[in-house]
Amino acid sequence: MHSRLATLGLLTLTLTACGDVARLPVSAGTGPDPVLPAPSETLFPTVNIAPAQRWPTGEKPKAAPGTEVVAFADGLDHPRWLYVLPNGDVLVAETNRPPKEAGGLKARIMGWFMKQAGAGGESADRITLLRDTDADGVADERSTFLDGLHSPFGMALVGNGFYVANTDAVVRFPYEDGQTRITAPGETVTALPAGPINYHWTKSLIASPDGSRLYVGVGSNSNVGEKGMDKEEGRAAIWEIDPATGEYRIYASGLRNPVGMAWQPETGALWVTVNERDMLGSDLVPDYMTAVQEGGFYGWPYSYFGEHVDERVEPQRPERVEQAIVPDYALGPHTASLGLAAAEGNALPARFSSGMFVGQHGSWNRKPHSGYKVIFVPFEDGEPAGSPEDVLTGFLSDEGKALGRPVGVAIDKRGGLLVADDVGDIVWRVSNETASDGAR
Repeated sequence: MHSRLATLGLLTLTLTACGDVARLPVSAGTGPDPVLPAPSETLFPTVNIAPAQRWPTGEKPKAAPGTEVVAFADGLDHPRWLYVLPNGDVLVAETNRPPKEAGGLKARIMGWFMKQAGAGGESADRITLLRDTDADGVADERSTFLDGLHSPFGMALVGNGFYVANTDAVVRFPYEDGQTRITAPGETVTALPAGPINYHWTKSLIASPDGSRLYVGVGSNSNVGEKGMDKEEGRAAIWEIDPATGEYRIYASGLRNPVGMAWQPETGALWVTVNERDMLGSDLVPDYMTAVQEGGFYGWPYSYFGEHVDERVEPQRPERVEQAIVPDYALGPHTASLGLAAAEGNALPARFSSGMFVGQHGSWNRKPHSGYKVIFVPFEDGEPAGSPEDVLTGFLSDEGKALGRPVGVAIDKRGGLLVADDVGDIVWRVSNETASDGAR
């Protein structure tokens, strides 16, 4: 046992000392036309974990000029995703990955990395309701809204049906306006790919504006199909589900890990954030957000950003590469861009009136680090228009430690921006510092 631990420690130290260093700034891999240098493959992947810790007492992230940030709720258990009900109640999924399959040395090393990064603990499997009764921007009531779930993530309310995307199924529960706890059993609508590997376990969820369809983000079961493409059935895709029948179809594919989804109000297009592949160097491959084309194929695993072929994938599929759609907007290499919220309804300064807020969880295999912040991408006429602006920063200390990590983002009923911090166990609220309605 001691020899195995020693071996694990030695390999971990070896990995953290290996890999390449970025030659380009994150900004070069950001925007509609990112710089895509030649791949930089190394014997070992680039590993640069930012050891995660909770915020020291009295400290908090730094908000953009003209805004301020407060802790909307703290003392949570790995809060990952947010959903705002029509009455203003805020739901937060307290969740973590399900138990992984027994594995070899590689699995144990990755487990150690996840723990260092603030992930991999036991899942609370709970959705908590937060309510701000006095409109001061801080939740003063909370209750367990739903428990006994299975690594829950996405949430959506359609009529009197509350939908939860567990890691293995979309489940529907009855809901009445103002309800603070659901005790009725759930009904499985559609099973989702899971199983003993379940590499990308989060399943995001959004309803169509008319409520007739649900869309679920299902990530890949590997980095670039190295476990065999038979393990990728139904994965790396966005599913479209008929909630009345449970029937589904693949709405778009070739999306390595589609997570945050939002409707763009001017065009009505569905936008998604996607985590791209690893181990091609610190400058590749940028994560991105894009308007989703129905029936579209976005390259994974055979290519990235259109027809940039990934030579590691076997067998090659040149006919699929020719079909690959170029994403609309790169979000920087290895930023782990997860959260996505349209600006509609926010009460922040006017420069944030049209665009998308993006929660960037932060890199583990880039030197130097990238992400670890919330950004805003401005839009004009329904399309990205300009460079991103930092909205919430300070999640990475000068010593390279992660002081919390942002994930899900949402606009609350009073126009504040909510940010789930899964390491700080906090939901932050960003507001206009000149707000006079008592709900800063």
